[in-house]
Amino acid sequence: MSLKSTLFAAVAAAALAMPAFAGDIMVHDPYARASTKMSTSGAAFMVLMNHSAEDDRLVSASSDVAQRVELHTHMEDANGVMKMMEVEEGFPVPAGGEHALARGGDHVMFLGLNQPFNQGDLISVTLTFEKAGDVVVEIPVDLERKPMHGGQMKHQHGTPSAGD
Repeated sequence: MSLKSTLFAAVAAAALAMPAFAGDIMVHDPYARASTKMSTSGAAFMVLMNHSAEDDRLVSASSDVAQRVELHTHMEDANGVMKMMEVEEGFPVPAGGEHALARGGDHVMFLGLNQPFNQGDLISVTLTFEKAGDVVVEIPVDLERKPMHGGQMKHQHGTPSAGD
């Protein structure tokens, strides 16, 4: 690899490490993954930080990488099995606080992928907040990240889903 290529890669990696901002909302440590190269679904994880004096709410997400993009969480059913489900009301982000979208918990779900998620790819996702409006985030695909990186892991029962 030439010095110019190495320098460009280092600058690109540093830029990806920078959080995304919109108004008082900051998106920290985003990453996306799919469970296999042949998966038709994937998920994105990050920490949403609200630096304003009033509560906000992530109400939707959109991207060209999938036919549908939804806000999802894991819920335990009556049999003790964890299942994914859409959260139509979105995720609250308290004033002066944060909300983690983490594996095994809340996340952005991509259904009907238009292309495979390849290690190192960037996917553009628009997060829509009630008050802050749209935040466009360039999310790196990281298929190698372990569950404890970049968020809090919740205890999970049953079979992992495609988003985990």
